[in-house]
Amino acid sequence: MEEQYSKRLELFAENAQRIKKEFAWQNAMVNRLAALLYTAENKIADDDAIRASYVLIKESTGRFSSFRGTSVISIATLLSLSDDKETQLANTLAVYELLKDAKFRASDYLVVAAYQIAALTTSDQYLRTIERAKMFYDSMKAKHRFLTGQDDYVFAAMLGLSDIDIESGVDRMEQLYTALKPEFLSGNSVQALTQVLVLGDDAPEAVIHVLALRDSFRTRGIRLDKEYTLSSLGVLSLLPCNKDTIVTDVSETYEFLRTKKGFGNWSITKQELLLLSAALVAFKNVDDVRNGILTTMLSTSITNIIIAQQTAIAVAAASSAAAAGSSSN
Repeated sequence: MEEQYSKRLELFAENAQRIKKEFAWQNAMVNRLAALLYTAENKIADDDAIRASYVLIKESTGRFSSFRGTSVISIATLLSLSDDKETQLANTLAVYELLKDAKFRASDYLVVAAYQIAALTTSDQYLRTIERAKMFYDSMKAKHRFLTGQDDYVFAAMLGLSDIDIESGVDRMEQLYTALKPEFLSGNSVQALTQVLVLGDDAPEAVIHVLALRDSFRTRGIRLDKEYTLSSLGVLSLLPCNKDTIVTDVSETYEFLRTKKGFGNWSITKQELLLLSAALVAFKNVDDVRNGILTTMLSTSITNIIIAQQTAIAVAAASSAAAAGSSSN
């Protein structure tokens, strides 16, 4: 393992412990996502800045606002990394209201979608982006009524932000779904996978790349084709790297992190650790843009896809855990 990369993994492990200590009452998976976001920037987690953003969110929203829900630490972390957190939050709140006006339902997912739109485009493009996101969402809903729900809001926003033609984009997702669904169990995860593939690089060989990478992981005893990790398989398939190199990097990252405090078998599931390992490997490869291996456009696209994908999954898992805890009480 390269020394520079092992230092990044050490940074991630340290960031995770720092944020866990500061926000012990928050969902562990969301806290680890916060650590990942700082690590992606090669920065030590600034718990004071995250807390200041957390307080800002509470001061700017009502008691029952979705902004105070499961996603709060994720949004606080993203705000803490922005140049002007007050303006960024105000813009996010404005986009959130516009999304609700467009008949998207209030939820943690919608908060994340609003942040993505506010962060990645200008105010004069908000309405156009939201209109496109709604058309993508409605089209996906028409194709897969029972699969498409609030957990698709984040990728609908990402599709709205893209320059992908709506009709051809939805058709391409459907083609990919038809080809990939027989290979995997979870229809919902396959839909997320198709969204990643269309957003990243609509290559004719997309299906071949995904299946070849899946098989390479399986030969190493690694299953990235399960519910929470399947979209990560899509992200990794977008990287212009040898599949064996990717598999080795993910495996070594996983084994390295398992030895760190807070990442043992009792602290984190295998699937979540694989999810984080895949993201760290993807960020490592995105860094190669500096060496001219990736185009700037593709590296930026992959970075945004990873953030959207990881945040959506963390919110989904945390929401499921909260719902389970609530029903048991």
